[in-house]
Amino acid sequence: MERKLTAILCADVHGYSRLMGASEEPILRTLSSYRKIIDTLIEHHRGRFVNSAGDSVLAEFASVVNAVQCAVEVQTALKAENASLPAERRMEFRIGVNLGDVMVEGEQIYDDGVNVAARLESLANPGGICISGTVQEQIRDKLALGYQDLGEQTIKNIARPVRVFRITTADTAGSMVARVLQKYVRRGTFSAIGIAIIAAIFMVVQQVSLWPPTTMASIALKDKAPRLPDIPSIAVLPFKNMSGDPKQEYFSDGFTEDLTVALSKLPDLLVINPLSAFSYKGKAWNATDVGRELGVRYLVEGCASS
Repeated sequence: MERKLTAILCADVHGYSRLMGASEEPILRTLSSYRKIIDTLIEHHRGRFVNSAGDSVLAEFASVVNAVQCAVEVQTALKAENASLPAERRMEFRIGVNLGDVMVEGEQIYDDGVNVAARLESLANPGGICISGTVQEQIRDKLALGYQDLGEQTIKNIARPVRVFRITTADTAGSMVARVLQKYVRRGTFSAIGIAIIAAIFMVVQQVSLWPPTTMASIALKDKAPRLPDIPSIAVLPFKNMSGDPKQEYFSDGFTEDLTVALSKLPDLLVINPLSAFSYKGKAWNATDVGRELGVRYLVEGCASS
């Protein structure tokens, strides 16, 4: 029988039987809607849907990075979907990701690699993700994620314990920007422009979603959304001059440039050229559209006055 090494993603709904018992038809509609989102994201991240049984999903990926990125995107998208639903209809998935050697029979995959992924899924919190130690070794220097080490876990029918990590919070652009500002303050290296405006600055970091909450929109955009880089990507949009004096415009422009340069020095962070970002100066813009046009996951916007 054919064998191969693959990244396996297993997902299922937490408390599915309870949800079905309370409201069967609405829950089935919600499940169908969420499955379309999951299937779209699996395809977007170059994965292959393997099979489904009721509320569960099994998929495989040639890339471990793509598998984990898909898992994170799924949980982010479904969290947005749940926010619009009443509490009794909210549906939270648990996801497990493993890298393992599997047997291949037609379109199906079997063996310990799949079993471990399924066990990891059962260890995840509702709306959460658990990964094996082999997956964490592959992605720890490639994805800006936080990890909680759950230690070695004994898994039924698996000879050796498996090291398990829970994905916690991403190292978001907001924390990156905060670290840059803190570093400037600690070292006393703020430029004259930075010193002039730091006391009166308002900054917002937006995570751009290329998959809006509505399922139909998500499906329609799957061919239009650019493929994002494997590292966090960010654009600093021109800060607004709030002083009321047009002559002070250079203060806000200068801070925008300083922040862009500072962020570009951080490892494993793609920062868009300021010339591209400045093309949006003085214009009305939509975060999703700008993120798609620039090919970034995060946008920084703000206002300043001297």
